[in-house]
Amino acid sequence: QVQLVESGGGLVQAGGSLRLSCAASGRTFGSWIMGWFRQAPGTEREFVATISWNGGSTSYADSVQGRFTISRDNAKNTVYLQMNSLKPEDTAIYYCAADRGVGGWFARRRLSEYDYWGQGTQVTVSS
Repeated sequence: QVQLVESGGGLVQAGGSLRLSCAASGRTFGSWIMGWFRQAPGTEREFVATISWNGGSTSYADSVQGRFTISRDNAKNTVYLQMNSLKPEDTAIYYCAADRGVGGWFARRRLSEYDYWGQGTQVTVSS
């Protein structure tokens, strides 16, 4: 059974930075496509970023492009989301997601394209 555990959330002032981590169980982490999503109160969960098996390909939502960076360390079964220049509108619960990678690499931006989900970590950005 695959488990994803997010950490690194918290309260930060606008303009600040946070780094989220997602630790995954499972022997085949290196073959998974990983993604980050977020959900603010009263809104639908939305795509943030995704990364290919070896980290060579990434894709971002327009709202975070240039501010957030997704990366992974397959030796540690961990994917990261570095968030810089945070804005109050980035406030949300951030979720890590994993897809088994069937079908090759393409930027998976829909919730239905992922097989496993973490429980989320809260990020709050104060103005």
